Order: sequence, then structure tokens, then C-alpha cells
Amino acid sequence: MSCRVEQIIEGKSLSIEAGRVARQADGAVLVRYGDTVVLVTAVASKQMRQGIDFFPLTVDYQERAYAAGKIPGGFFKREGRPHEKETLTSRLIDRPLRPLFPDGYRHDVQIIATVLSADQDNDPDVLAVLGASAALTISPIPFLGPVGAVRVGRVGGKLVLNPTYTQMEGSDIDVVVAGTRSAIVMLEAGATEVTEEVMVEVIEFGHKGIQSMIDMTLELAKELRVEKAPFRVPPVDPELGERVNHLARQGLRTLTGIAEKEEQRSRRQALLDEVMGQFSAEPDDRKVAVKRLFEQIEHEELRRMILEDGKRSDGRSLEDVRPITTEVGVLPRTHGSALFTRGQTQALVTTTLGTSQDEQRLDTLEGEGKKRFMLHYNFPPFSVGEVKFMRGPGRREIGHGALAERALLSVLPTKEEFAYTLRIVSDILESNGSSSMATVCGASLSLMDAGVPIRSAVAGVAMGLVMENEQTAILTDIIGLEDHLGDMDFKVAGTRQGITALQLDIKTQGISPSLMPKALDQAKRARLHILDQMDRALAEPRVNMSAYAPRILTIMIPVDKIRDVIGPGGKVIRGIVAESGAKIDVSDDGRIEIASVDEAAAQKALAIISGIVEVPEVGRVYRGKVVKIMDFGAFVQILPGTDGLLHISQISAERVMKVEDVLSNGEEVMVKVIDIDKSGKIRLSRKEAMESGGQLKAEQRSS
Repeated sequence: MSCRVEQIIEGKSLSIEAGRVARQADGAVLVRYGDTVVLVTAVASKQMRQGIDFFPLTVDYQERAYAAGKIPGGFFKREGRPHEKETLTSRLIDRPLRPLFPDGYRHDVQIIATVLSADQDNDPDVLAVLGASAALTISPIPFLGPVGAVRVGRVGGKLVLNPTYTQMEGSDIDVVVAGTRSAIVMLEAGATEVTEEVMVEVIEFGHKGIQSMIDMTLELAKELRVEKAPFRVPPVDPELGERVNHLARQGLRTLTGIAEKEEQRSRRQALLDEVMGQFSAEPDDRKVAVKRLFEQIEHEELRRMILEDGKRSDGRSLEDVRPITTEVGVLPRTHGSALFTRGQTQALVTTTLGTSQDEQRLDTLEGEGKKRFMLHYNFPPFSVGEVKFMRGPGRREIGHGALAERALLSVLPTKEEFAYTLRIVSDILESNGSSSMATVCGASLSLMDAGVPIRSAVAGVAMGLVMENEQTAILTDIIGLEDHLGDMDFKVAGTRQGITALQLDIKTQGISPSLMPKALDQAKRARLHILDQMDRALAEPRVNMSAYAPRILTIMIPVDKIRDVIGPGGKVIRGIVAESGAKIDVSDDGRIEIASVDEAAAQKALAIISGIVEVPEVGRVYRGKVVKIMDFGAFVQILPGTDGLLHISQISAERVMKVEDVLSNGEEVMVKVIDIDKSGKIRLSRKEAMESGGQLKAEQRSS
């Protein structure tokens, strides 16, 4: 049975269609907005996976090159490993769905979202989130949705739902809101220093916007007469529950107030091993149940302590930020470096300055482009005391890096203000929660240490939440255990002026939008405190860059002069590079970028290029070179590729009978431009130059 539902959003049709394609999947929908079409499928394994204590959900988002009328690059001419946009969108889909599956559901579930058509105007990412929710809702898979998802932009002071790429170019916010009918489930945002009040308004606007999408999904499910497969959480043996409670609860209470992660972890593990040892003869499924009961009791005790005592597992109060230490300039040969430590989370962050040749080339469905700011986040296993294979960055690393990058983007200088390509690398040296926000803080300091003129320092903090019935407690600067056992991971980054990025993930079925103002206000107080601590290390960008950083000089030349600088077959520019030792990059618009660690080399290349493109001026005095002697005078090169005629009558105030009596080939001579005719012929005078004292202007050539 085929069914289609439709709504008009921002003047364009949004439709969800089911029953026409991919009919062997448990759930499959086509989501269309404009001419962008995404196919999303959901399939669950028939058998529950045994012996695991987590929900095995897999989400894959993939963009087909044909969707935008392209053929993939590379030798094989087919899509390969996921690029960064695909990885980030896979995470974007996963995060609002995962908390909405029943507790204890252990069937493998796979969501695949495939972009089939891209109009290069409407972003398919939020459509993929909506499609994943719809595919699950119309499937037999137990799912506590549906979920709606929208992007919110602000163009000309007006909030816009699902803005186009063109509209987003003029937007000062980019916020993705996902939620259920009554709750927020996920937020992903970047902004240009907006206030907490504005962000609350944006979130409320987005949550209102998803209501029609939830209506569409429910209407589709009603038309298809969906029947959900019954699912019942396997009951826990009451006797088993009592035994674990007796063995574990009192011991777990003794673990509170321990600030050191390793001590807390080792004592917890010893207690768990002791409890598990009492069930060593039990079957594997019973052992899994014991571990789950242990974690449930741990979860209960953590929440009880926070809600009843106002204390946290490491002894802090609800709003306390862990102790902070900051160092800058910690590595001698990097262009900028910082070591940011907050509690037992530590990030070593470096900044490297490069030229336009170092920009990242992008080839996406939206088109080709370049990226001059990159932030890469690394999470080695030793940071949490583990042994693992070292491979390429995983989804988590890519996601954390993208969040930190977004937090800093709005404070960076433009390319016109600062011509460098910027690469930041954050190596997490130890971790006990909020390493992405430590990266933001360390990156801000590292940029300033490198002399990058950022507009404001940026700091970030991770907020947590514990909810129990009518009681709620918001936690500032959460540690790993609070992230694992709490109800919310809410990361907020910004300057003293406002928010630049945020990310919200919920472990429950969502939180009320009414909690947002309090959470944001508490995060602001923490952010200002962290910025105060950072200022003690470095409050402003350094005036001078590292001696090892390249010096970049730029010059704009007329487009018709580009060929003169490059020369036939690149002969001229290769000669300049060989003579000066500088790197030179010429853009089609006439922008020339000269880079060298040795500033004198860069200045030399600039002088040569300036000479090549310089246009002679009447009245100026030049140091020229005699290149050809004739009976009637001499031709003098005053600029590279530019000669003028020095007539015999203009050689001297005294009568010259023979040119060779005064001048010789290769001789340097001071001459003044006295005329340039319509054809471009230049007349020179040595006589007038001598009369004026041979004074040169600042821009005259010295060689």
C-alpha cells in the first residue's frame, strides 16, 4: 500500500511517501523538500542479540554523486569511505533516535539514509532525521517517537525554518532542533555571539516548527494502519535484584566524594568484581542481568545524592567548576600552543599557520569549495588509561572536532584581515568528561598564542541534568560518570558577549523547552568564570607571531598583469621563487600571496613583483639600467619589462656629442619620466633627474 502526506513549509512542499520503494525493509520512506529527495530505511534483526548491555543501533547517511549530477573523482569513480559531512549527519540522525527505544531492547537496528536527489538549495540532513523517525514509526520496530527536525536560521533579524543554502550565507545562527511533541531531544547549533535570550527564542521557534512534521508522520502511520511488534523488557528475578542490592548499594555509597577518577574507577571495579564473583557459576544472561542491576543501583545512588544532598560524585556542589590551569607557548617550534587542564581533563592544543595552498579542497553535493580553518580532535586510548588500536578518527572524534571548530568560527578574522590558513589540532592527554569543551578553551588560547587576531576569547562547558519526578538538578562542568549516568549532556561554548555553539543530547525521552533558560543561564556563569581563568594565561592575541611561522604578504595586481608575473610557461614566477626563496600563489582575481619564514625573502619577492606590475608615472624619478645605446640616445629599463627612451638631448645639461661618451650598456642611471604618449611610449630625462637632485620616492627600486 502506497501512501503520501504533504505540508507546505516556508512556501515549499514537504512530503513523506511510503510503500512505493524498498518494500522489504521494515520501514522505508521517501522524504522530499523542493527537489531534494532522501530515501530512509529502517530494519531490525529478527533475533535479540544476547550477552550485551547496550542498544546496537547503526546509522549510515550517504550522499550519491548522481544526486547532484556529478561523477565521483578518483581512480575508481565511485563513492568510497564516508566524508566528513556524511559522518556528521549520521551522528545527527542517531542522537535524537537512540533515547526513544525501549530500555532493554537489544535487537540490531540499522538506519540507512541515502540522498537520491540534491537541488543544491535545500540541505538534506534534517530531512534524513525526519525520514529516519518516519521509517521507524511506520515499521513494526518499537519506537517511542515520532520525532520532528528542523533547521532554524535568522536572516535580516527574522527567524526562518529550513532556510536554503543561500539564506544561510546571510544568517547569524544555524540551529538544528529535534524533538517530540512535548520535549526537546537534540540540539546542534552554531551562532555569531547571540545572547541566551535569543537562543531560547530560536529553540522555542524550532520546537513549534516540528509539530507539523510530527503530525505528518502520525498521519502516515494512521493511513498505513501500522501495528507495532510487542516488546516486553525481560523481567528481572526479584530474588536476584535483592541479592545485588544487598551486595552493592552500601558499597556504592562509599564511593561518593572521591575526586580522583582513577581511584573512583578502581574502587568501583573492585566492588563490581566482588559482586560478580558471587554469581560466577550463573549463566551468561544472568551475569549480564547482574551487571545491569549494579549499574541501575549506581544510577539511583548518584541521583539520590544530587537531588537530596546537593552533592556530586566528586564532592562538588551543583554549580562548581573543577580547578583550572592554563599554559601557553608550551611547545617551542609550533606556531602557537596551549595546555588547558580542567580537573582530570587535559587538552594539548596547537595552531599551525599556512598559506592558501594549504586550504582544504571540498567537493560535496553543494559544490566545490575551499576551507581555510580546520580543527582536528584526537582522543588517544591512553587518555582514559586504555589499550586500543590506533586507527583513523572515529565518528566521535570527527563530531567533537566539528563542534569545537564551529564554536571558534565566528571569532576568526577574515581572509582579508589575516591571510593565513589555520589548522588547530587538539590532542586529549587525559579525560574525565567535557574534552570537547576543553578543546574549545585550549584552541582559543592557542590561536592567541600564535598571534591570530581573534575578536574574543571563547570558552566552553558541559552541563548535565538529573530529573526524578518533579525534581530537577542542573549540573555544571560534568565529569564522565555524570555524563554516563545523567539525563543530559549539554555543551555550550561562547564569548563574554554571547553563544557561538551548543550541542544537546538527551538520555531520556526529552526535556521540556522550559528548562532551557535556566540551563543556559547557569552555563553562562560557568563560561564567564572559565574565561577569567584563561585571561590569567593570555588575555589578548600576541602582537608578534612565532619566528617559525610563515610571513605572508599580499598584493593585488591588475588581472591583465598576471601573465607578466607568471611569464611564458611559468618562467618568470619560477625565477622569482628561485631568487627570493619565497612561496608564491597567484589567484585568478589578481591576488598574489607571498609566504616565507624569512620576512626578508618575502619582501624581496614582493619588491620584484611590484616592479613587474608597476605602471610608470610622469614626474617620477627611477633608477634605471641602460639596455641599448643608439646614435640618438639610449633605451633605459626603469621597470622589469618596461623601457623608455632617453634622448641624447636629455642626457645632460651640457651638450652631448656622442652617447657613448656619457653612458655605457648595463650602467645604472637616474632618470625622470617626462612624458608617456597615447601609445605608451615613455620619454626619459637624466638632465631633469640630476636637476631635482636624483631624489627617489619610497617605492623606487633600489637595484
